[in-house]
Amino acid sequence: MNYNEIEFTLNGKKVGPTKVPEGTMMIAFLHEYLNLTGTKFGCGAGICHACVILEKTMTGHNTHRTCITGVAAFNGMELTTVEGHARIDVKTQEMTLHPVQQAFIENFSFQCGWCTSGFVNEAVGYYEELKKTPIAKEQLRESIEASLGEHVCRCTGYVKYYEAMETLILSQPELIK
Repeated sequence: MNYNEIEFTLNGKKVGPTKVPEGTMMIAFLHEYLNLTGTKFGCGAGICHACVILEKTMTGHNTHRTCITGVAAFNGMELTTVEGHARIDVKTQEMTLHPVQQAFIENFSFQCGWCTSGFVNEAVGYYEELKKTPIAKEQLRESIEASLGEHVCRCTGYVKYYEAMETLILSQPELIK
């Protein structure tokens, strides 16, 4: 059996160097090696986007589908899964959700929750990009739909995800130009 040696940053912590069998998909690595099961396996063909995670780049963020991408492709990257967005105060142990996560909860955006991790990661990337490049209010809805439009949700019909993002963004004037 052949192995790949991998090393990257995940949710702010170094992973590796470690050897992983060649061909191991990132979602399997997250679940089986790191016990991070928030990223969901949906279609296994990269279509539903339930499995996306975020990569932090020099210019922003990219999302990657982990069900069709081997763990070796992530070597050297700075990555975030759905588990990496909330913050815990070390003194009080109080958890603070990312504004996107909070907006999804407040707007009852999901039902079964299977697609939620993918939506959260994509939406966090989109939200963070708006901090750098605000959008015109009249383009907001179309922009949200373009950002989240490839994600498949079989329960809610997407409307609540889009509405949550619209409400969140409109509540923060610095994201609108």
